[in-house]
Amino acid sequence: METLNYRFEQGARRLSAAPEVVGVVGSGNLEVLIEPADLQGACTIEVHTAAVGFGAIWQAVMRDFHARWQLADTRISINDMGATPAVVSLRLDQAVETMLGDAK
Repeated sequence: METLNYRFEQGARRLSAAPEVVGVVGSGNLEVLIEPADLQGACTIEVHTAAVGFGAIWQAVMRDFHARWQLADTRISINDMGATPAVVSLRLDQAVETMLGDAK
């Protein structure tokens, strides 16, 4: 297992809903926990992955996600079992959209 940590500053969108979990940890998939947190305007993402050595790809996917959503005061935890970048992006978007609900 590998643990990767990312922090993005100066987000503009705060989420106020209760924490949400989307996805299922399993072969080729992942689970995302997203929750509001007092992070001085930052968004943090912690990834626990079985696919060791893909840090550069994770970094690119996380940067793209942050550019798309610009989250602030949000903590995201990911448990991954080898999901592809497309599945990672899908699950992250699903988590945010679930938190936003009708407020989007």
